[in-house]
Amino acid sequence: MEMEMEMEMEMGSLLLAEQHIHYIQTLDTNRDNLAYHLTEHLRMNGVYWGLTSTLLLGRPEALNRDHMIHWVLNCWDPESGGFRPHPGHDPHIHATLSAIQILTMQEAIHRIEKPRVVQYILSLFDPQRGSFSGDCWGETDARFSYCAVAGLALLDALDQLDQNKTVQFIATCQNFDGGFGMVEGAESHAAYVWTCVGTLAILDRLDLIDPNTLGWWLSERQTSTGGLNGRPEKLEDVCYSWWALATLVIIGKTDWIDRSKLTAFILSCQDPDGGGIADRPDDMPDVWHTLFGLAGLAMLDHQGLQPVDPVFCMPAQFTKGLKQETRRFHANTTRDTDDPLITHRGL
Repeated sequence: MEMEMEMEMEMGSLLLAEQHIHYIQTLDTNRDNLAYHLTEHLRMNGVYWGLTSTLLLGRPEALNRDHMIHWVLNCWDPESGGFRPHPGHDPHIHATLSAIQILTMQEAIHRIEKPRVVQYILSLFDPQRGSFSGDCWGETDARFSYCAVAGLALLDALDQLDQNKTVQFIATCQNFDGGFGMVEGAESHAAYVWTCVGTLAILDRLDLIDPNTLGWWLSERQTSTGGLNGRPEKLEDVCYSWWALATLVIIGKTDWIDRSKLTAFILSCQDPDGGGIADRPDDMPDVWHTLFGLAGLAMLDHQGLQPVDPVFCMPAQFTKGLKQETRRFHANTTRDTDDPLITHRGL
């Protein structure tokens, strides 16, 4: 009995890399499962989550590169210029970003018609509000601003964006507690905090953030379990090991949380049998939480993982050519008090 307990404790401190690789490799083999077909609208995102996971684990050969590239290109909609989450679906800005990320990581971005994709992204921009829609139907929130800005950055097309208007919309999403909501007046939420801070980082406007106030709000997301939650009075969830922790990395405040307890929490959410990482211990794993758990561990410098870019959620090797000053907040950033964006938020 004592030996079994020791083995369980040892397993709980290990990264089960091979199990996770096996889990990801089997995700596309469950086609008789109803859930497989009910999640077609997330398929492009799922491929991105799975590919990024294998690359962070240092296993680029784990998934069939040629088959993946062919499938992604088959999801392109030549009429709009955007990418669909699955053949037969409508194009969406989130699927488009995932496609750009996949092809960038597979070193096949040259195979798309970049001007057409850029034009699709820009067609979703609201010049009056400074926001982006997710698709032609018009739903708007800060997630789509991040998708647009990150996609344009990876396509080297930020010069075609009205950056001031884009930043103005993000600034309206900021709250008194230092966090950000999905739109102006919405409750602060760790996922939207990352999308807003990531957008500002790419556009080199981290001067709009008070790192101490935001760092305090994010550090308050750590619960007694060591895990992080998305907003006050909610349960911890592995996905916030990305949303909250990546933001702390960007603003240079990771020492404001207990890193070792967070590491232990993520590792405890692994499935030792079938692989994958769940939202909480003993729950069912999924590829979404697997990626964000691995990315969180990478930011915590856990052994056996490749460095991850906290702004793009991609292995850092693929973002080296982008502006390095957007990687994290610099404490000596000067702020122009006459900037209307700063005045608007009372910062």
